[in-house]
Amino acid sequence: RRVAMSVSHSSRLNKLVREQYVRLPQDGLVQVTYVWIDGSGEGVRCKSRTLDKEPKSIEDVPEWNFDGSSTAQAEGSNSDMFLVPVRMFRDPFCLDPNKLVLCEVLKYNRKPAETNLRHTCKKIMDLVKDSHPWFGMEQEYTLLGINGHPYGWPDNGFPGPQGPYYCGVGADKVYGRDIVESHYKACLYAGVKICGTNAEVMPSQWEFQVGPCEGIEMGDHLWMARFILHRVCEDFGVVATLDPKPMTGNWNGAGCHTNYSTEEMRREGGLKHIEAAIEKLSKRHDYHICVYDPRGGRDNSRRLTGHHETSNIFEFSAGVANRGASIRIPRQVGQDGYGYFEDRRPAANCDPYAVTEAIMRTTVLNETGVETKDYADH
Repeated sequence: RRVAMSVSHSSRLNKLVREQYVRLPQDGLVQVTYVWIDGSGEGVRCKSRTLDKEPKSIEDVPEWNFDGSSTAQAEGSNSDMFLVPVRMFRDPFCLDPNKLVLCEVLKYNRKPAETNLRHTCKKIMDLVKDSHPWFGMEQEYTLLGINGHPYGWPDNGFPGPQGPYYCGVGADKVYGRDIVESHYKACLYAGVKICGTNAEVMPSQWEFQVGPCEGIEMGDHLWMARFILHRVCEDFGVVATLDPKPMTGNWNGAGCHTNYSTEEMRREGGLKHIEAAIEKLSKRHDYHICVYDPRGGRDNSRRLTGHHETSNIFEFSAGVANRGASIRIPRQVGQDGYGYFEDRRPAANCDPYAVTEAIMRTTVLNETGVETKDYADH
């Protein structure tokens, strides 16, 4: 029986016709697409404008504004929000010389919007810059049809149990590889620091990795990679969800494992600094759980059950090569005596700014408890 895949109507438009227009000359004018995080803290929005010449740096991109009442970020009576450009990428959809520009959102009074977590993350990263923190984040996601059902799954019922799908090959083992490879190439073209991808344990679930990135760069590159993913999926007519547990039952959830090191951890003898950082994290588990998903740990409670390669949300644990622990030290790092460690607790829908900021507050600035310290502006 032929199964009709649930894809969007717009994906069925003739893409060859679009190509005819994309390649038209622009006579020196440049299309710039502004990208920002909306009031949900998870969704991304975008809109475009024309500049009269190609911007060579982020300083060449002017501030803009948008209607915050339509993105759950402002009241209708005072709805203008500022878009402040912070990082520029090449546009893989409209091609050179066009640009994608990631923006911070400021309210009418120039204070950061509630979901603008970049603002404080940047302040913390500036404080700890001498430790040269490197991050690599592993973004898991699940492909869904437009009907919300996992892409490629039987309309009625389930695929076979987990086992053959992780890093799988073959039409009966992986679904949607065209999307994954298109996203990879688009990120490379854009200048996003994507460093790998693979099929995950649950069928129609995938992962890409971004890094190594230093400081604030981590959040910037992961958010742009997410935007590009959603935009690629739009072309193919499917949906990418970052829900940490999209399917209940005996199926793996989706995380955003975060690999981290400082300069002293990467040097000879760095293992003792790794162990010291893990000790600090062990005493602040509740704080980290609260910031590792957008709902104070409620999303992660569906995922961190102690099963399906996760730790228990109520317990902190660490171990070498242990994927059931909160913190995993890679086996090679244990053998070499230096390198990095992996925090496996962040949910797939975490804000990377919140995650990286929290790790720096705990491991470098030595904060304790559930409250964060407010540092004076430098």
